[in-house]
Amino acid sequence: MIDTQRRKRVMQRSIALGHCICDPKKPCPCDIFKQKNICLCAGERMDNPTGPVALTQLVEKAGCASKIDQAFLKEVLGGLSFPENPHVLVGVPAGDDAGVYELEDGTCLVQTVDVFTPAVDDPYLFGQIAAANSVSDIYAMGGTPLTALSVLGFPVRMIPDQAMADILRGGIDKMNEAGVAIIGGHSINDPQVKAGFAVTGVIDKDKVKTNAHARVGDVLILTKPLGTGIVAFANQIGRATPESIAASAKSMTTLNKTAAELMVQFGASACTDVTGFSLLGHLAEMVRRSGLDAELVWDDIPLLPGVLDYIAQGIFPGAIERNKESCGKAVLSGPGVTEEMTDLLYDAQTSGGLLIAIAADSAPALLNALHQHQLPAAVIGKMIAGKGMIHIKTTGQRTMHAKPAPQKQPQPQPQPQPQEACCCSTPATQASPASNGTEDLYKQFLSAVGRPGGLDAYTKQAINIALSVLSKCEPCLKIHVEKARKMGFSQPEIDEAAWMGIAFGGSPVMMFYKSLSEK
Repeated sequence: MIDTQRRKRVMQRSIALGHCICDPKKPCPCDIFKQKNICLCAGERMDNPTGPVALTQLVEKAGCASKIDQAFLKEVLGGLSFPENPHVLVGVPAGDDAGVYELEDGTCLVQTVDVFTPAVDDPYLFGQIAAANSVSDIYAMGGTPLTALSVLGFPVRMIPDQAMADILRGGIDKMNEAGVAIIGGHSINDPQVKAGFAVTGVIDKDKVKTNAHARVGDVLILTKPLGTGIVAFANQIGRATPESIAASAKSMTTLNKTAAELMVQFGASACTDVTGFSLLGHLAEMVRRSGLDAELVWDDIPLLPGVLDYIAQGIFPGAIERNKESCGKAVLSGPGVTEEMTDLLYDAQTSGGLLIAIAADSAPALLNALHQHQLPAAVIGKMIAGKGMIHIKTTGQRTMHAKPAPQKQPQPQPQPQPQEACCCSTPATQASPASNGTEDLYKQFLSAVGRPGGLDAYTKQAINIALSVLSKCEPCLKIHVEKARKMGFSQPEIDEAAWMGIAFGGSPVMMFYKSLSEK
């Protein structure tokens, strides 16, 4: 069943931006919506297809937003069984950051793999981020990473070969900074670039940190600011500032190594790193597995520069909707917390920080140590008694930025005129003597249909052009094209609207439009 309110909310964002929030290279409505009446950005699903499918023709997501959403992943994994093994201390059912396997002497292996698409333009920088993100899962468990295997998808001969070398070089340099030896890897010829690493580390059995042992009264500390997904999307559509791009890159390339060492030193109760499932997605797992609730103070959560400006402009990537679908039922917003404020916390993070739960009396010392190492950590909330819910509140100290006026508005007409749904209706002065109440009611109906409502006047005028072409009504088309030009339509926009009608009407309709265009 289609959630029409959700679809409307998501598509309004895309239409207002002039970019599909799932694929900024495409307009909204996209071809999938026009052909199948499905909005993927709103979480709607197509029937499972059979045979080969080219997924890269359907979606374009940056960084950890390219991950499969949490709800869908749980649905698939829920139908699988994993044989029990007494040596596996943390496995797939735990849904934690990495797996932990106990060896005979009490030492444990901690293993993870992470692969995603670029969140930045520069190949070398992307390689660094891929390495920092992959090794972060080991740090989140309190482990020491030792070795890594590279995983790379690259469109051979489609982009310069040097880009592949730069991605690998960036990964090598960042893993070297982490003290990790790259001992091999795997690569595939893939039309979409993606990179990551499978990482193996070690940890003592009694020092394993999971997301399941937070305690009532624990303080929640986040070690990096949020907003990498929003900044990446803003950059894709040409709306990000150099300052926010640089700050996001610095954050994503910073290792969680020092933060992990300090959280172990100060006796953290639980930990997870914040990546593609968002702050709320990862925290939802922590509260669920700990059997507690969490309280977040929205104003205290650190944000990257420019993020509030992007929110005001309506720049919300599609991953926000997928994360909201996955864990939104566990989130409760308090008085004054707007939808935009909450949506920010669903932003998919690439190489995000650690989310640490630690006793209140130990938190100040840990926070001070993190700051001494130039890490922008902050206390963002606390664990409270409950059964797996997240409560968001605001103190009102952080002010949301005002939304700018829409970039493109229909030009006002000199005099308000009744809107006609059929542009070649008989004028009132030439009405037939047979005109009656039924005809008058019909004209009122047509006028109501033409007025702005759920769709704005600009969108309705484009629809008028498409329908005029589809019905091959020459007088209709001439009048609606003239109206469109007065409203500020460019010729390419008029042609695009016309081709919507041609797409449904076929060759006869195309010949009709071409014959009129050539007059």
